[in-house]
Amino acid sequence: MNIVILSASVRQGRNSHRVALYFQNYLKENNLGTVDMVDLAEYNFPIFEERLQYMPSPEQNVLDFQRRINEADGILLITPEYNGGYPSSLKNVIDLLYKEWQKKPIALATVSAGPFGGAQVTTSLVFSLWKIGAWVVPAMFPVPQVQNNYDEQGVPNDKASADKRAKKFIDELIWCITAKRKMEQ
Repeated sequence: MNIVILSASVRQGRNSHRVALYFQNYLKENNLGTVDMVDLAEYNFPIFEERLQYMPSPEQNVLDFQRRINEADGILLITPEYNGGYPSSLKNVIDLLYKEWQKKPIALATVSAGPFGGAQVTTSLVFSLWKIGAWVVPAMFPVPQVQNNYDEQGVPNDKASADKRAKKFIDELIWCITAKRKMEQ
């Protein structure tokens, strides 16, 4: 099972990447499949003017991003909430691809510096993913006050509690991946 962790923030000093690192460690520690960290900050993408399928000669890093999303059995998307919405870096890559997202199980972990854990970003993000045919996993993983709960290496202050929540969350993603495989047989 190949799970892509999509770390959506490209800001300097970003805190949501802490949660991406936590899940990378969690998935590896529990042998839950192959983990591929897709960090949008490493791609340094421009604002795309067109979908990939209509680009005459896309850059190699764009094709690499497409391949990694395409090869994923499921995606664990980690996004911060910026003023009630999700970052433009994420919208940019959602709109870059189309068929690659369709029927792809996507689990959402939302992050905020405030007390609500990115709850406001969920509505707009789920709607965008739904419009392109992605399968949004019904479980969510909100992380309030991320800067106080996870260190820069992704280690949570309360590992037992984080792992308990993560198990339920990841079990839903794995269930959806397994169900999709069965439906495709």
